Amino acid sequence: MSWHARLELDYQRRSDRTILHHRHEGPLRVLKSLYPEGPVCHNVLVHPPGGLVGGDTLDIRVRAEAGAHALITTPGATRFYRSLGEEARQQTRIELAAGSRLEWLPLETIAYHQCRARNSLRVQLAPGAELLGWEVCALGLPHAGQPFDAGEITQHLELEGAWLERGRIAASDHRLLQSPLGLDGQRCLGSLFLLAGSAFSRARRELALDLAREAAEGHPLAARAGATSPHGQVLVLRVLGPQVEPVMALLRRVWSLWREQLWDLTAEAPRIWAL
Repeated sequence: MSWHARLELDYQRRSDRTILHHRHEGPLRVLKSLYPEGPVCHNVLVHPPGGLVGGDTLDIRVRAEAGAHALITTPGATRFYRSLGEEARQQTRIELAAGSRLEWLPLETIAYHQCRARNSLRVQLAPGAELLGWEVCALGLPHAGQPFDAGEITQHLELEGAWLERGRIAASDHRLLQSPLGLDGQRCLGSLFLLAGSAFSRARRELALDLAREAAEGHPLAARAGATSPHGQVLVLRVLGPQVEPVMALLRRVWSLWREQLWDLTAEAPRIWAL
C-alpha cells in the first residue's frame, strides 16, 4: 500500500513574531512552533513511517507572507528505500512574499540500494524575499555495508525564472560515479544555496562567496568544494564527500556565516540537531 501525504505551511508575521497555520493529509506532521531566537519561527517536519518506498508521495507546500521568517528542518534523514517498480517522490514547493525569509534545512536524503526516487524543490520568490537552504544526498550506506549498487535518484532544484539544476544519478552509471569529472568515487553530495527574489548587489555577492571559500579552505573537503554565483539571484556552495558528516559540517559552517554576515542574525541552530 502506497502512502500519499500532504502538508501545507502558511507563515504570517503578527506583531513581533512569525506564526504558523498548517494543514495536513496523511502521515506527515509539523511539530510545535519554537522561538529560540524571538521572532523567527522554528519548525520540525516529521514523517512517522520513517521512509518512502515505491509509489509513496510526500507533497510539501510552504508559503510566507511579507515580513515573516521561518526555519524548517527534520529530525532525521529522508530515506528512499528499495522499490519494486514505482517511483517514490518528495516534492516541495515554496512561495515567499516580498520581504520574507525562509530557511529550508532538512537533514540528508539517503538513496538506498534499488531505490527509484525523485526529490524536487521549486521556489518562487517575490522581490525582496530570500531563501537560505540546502540539499544533501547520500548514495547508500557504504560504511554500513549497504552500497548504492542498483537504483536511481533524480534531484531537482529550481528558482523559477532564474535557476534550474536537475540531475539523475543511476547506480549503473559508473562513468558518472567514478570519473574525476563526475563524483570521483564520493558518495555524498551537498549544495547550500541563498536565493533571492531580486539580484544581489555586487558587494553582497562577493562577500558571500568570500565567506564560503574561506570556510572551505580550512576544511578536509576543501579540494572538493566550490562556491559560485550562476545567476544574479543565486549563490551556491557545492561539496562532495565520502559520507554525510563532513559535508554537513561544512554546510552548517557556511550557513552560520551567511546568516550572520548577510542577514545580521546570530546562527541559532535548531535544538533537534543537538539530539
